[in-house]
Amino acid sequence: MGIVRKVSNNSALPNPDESLFDSGFLDSFALPDLVSDLELEFGIKIPDSDLNPRKFESITLIQSYIESRM
Repeated sequence: MGIVRKVSNNSALPNPDESLFDSGFLDSFALPDLVSDLELEFGIKIPDSDLNPRKFESITLIQSYIESRM
């Protein structure tokens, strides 16, 4: 997922189920940037109540979340 690479400034791509936070791809400061980029890319609005790292823990969870918002 290009957005994760952009936000994390890491050219590697984690495994789909790997924790983006535990592996160092993301931290709590990068979460708002990730959410903003997801909103722009997919034309969705992510409510503040969903700004929880657990919802965006992995590529798989991010994909599921986006699909549920579309």
